[in-house]
Amino acid sequence: MRVLVVDDEVEMAALLARGLIGEGYDVEVASDGIQAITLAGEQRFDLAVLDVTMPGMSGFELCRRLRDQVHGIGIILLTARDAVDDRVRGLDAGADDYLTKPFAFAELAARLRALRRREAHAPTALEIGGMAIDLAGQRISVGDREARLSRTEFDLLRLLAVRPDEVLPRAEILETIWGSGSFIDPNIVDQYVSYLRKKLDSIAAPVKIVTARGVGFRLSADPA
Repeated sequence: MRVLVVDDEVEMAALLARGLIGEGYDVEVASDGIQAITLAGEQRFDLAVLDVTMPGMSGFELCRRLRDQVHGIGIILLTARDAVDDRVRGLDAGADDYLTKPFAFAELAARLRALRRREAHAPTALEIGGMAIDLAGQRISVGDREARLSRTEFDLLRLLAVRPDEVLPRAEILETIWGSGSFIDPNIVDQYVSYLRKKLDSIAAPVKIVTARGVGFRLSADPA
C-alpha cells in the first residue's frame, strides 16, 4: 500500500512518514500541492493524508484534484480547524475522512485501515432501472449518455441505490453522509437531492428520486 503524505510542516510530515512506514506502508512525502500533483502523476498511490492549511494550494483544492486524477484513492484530511463548515467543505471536496489536530497517530492508522477494508470489499458497479452506476469513477450512465457526480452527489445516490424503493429518513441521510445532523441545516439534503435530480435528468435516467413528505426520499425505477 502506497501513501502520499502532504504537509508543509517538515517535522510533522517526517513524523507521519515514520509512523506509516512502521505500519508497513510505502510512503512518499510532498511539501505542497504542486509537488503532490506531480508525484501523483508519476506514481500510483492508494491513500493520501493531506494537511488542509498549506501555502499556495489548500488541502481542499488538492483533495479535489487528487480525486479527479487518481482512480480510487482514499483521502484523509488533517487540520487544526474544528469548525463544522470546514468539515463539510472537506467532505464535499472528496475526502473520505477528517482528523483534527492534535490527534493520536493510532487513530490515523486505524482510519487508514478502515479505508483499506472499505475499498477491498466495495463493489465496483450498481445497476438500477437500466441506469449504470460506476462506483469507482463516480459516474452514472444510460447507454452512451453519461454524467459525472460530485462526491456528495455520488454518496447520496449510492446510499439510495443500495436500498431501492425504501424511504430513507432525512436524519439517516444526514448522519450517513455528513456525519451528524446536529449542526447542519437539514435542508442540505433537499439541496443535494435537487442537484442529483438535475444530473439524472441530464442523461434521461429511467429512475427518479421520490419525496416522501415529512419523512425522506427513495430511489425508484421510473416505468415512464
